[in-house]
Amino acid sequence: MARLRDTRQNLIFRYLQNKATVSIWLYEQHHARIEGRIIGFDEFMNVVLDDAVEVDNKKKTRKEIGRILLKGDNITVIQSIST
Repeated sequence: MARLRDTRQNLIFRYLQNKATVSIWLYEQHHARIEGRIIGFDEFMNVVLDDAVEVDNKKKTRKEIGRILLKGDNITVIQSIST
């Protein structure tokens, strides 16, 4: 389990270093995603995003949020969407 956690942290750290734009899938909110740049995280996978945008795939809307803290418990998937 510790090895899996380390792998996840390494990937998140790489996104932070590369200033990559990421899409975060939220737990039990299948239609919503949060996009932004990771500017910080901790061992509990709590993530701070800058220039965050809430994307609602159901309504096809985007809402600018700014800087946001997402608790690790609410995060299902983190993927890079940078080109």
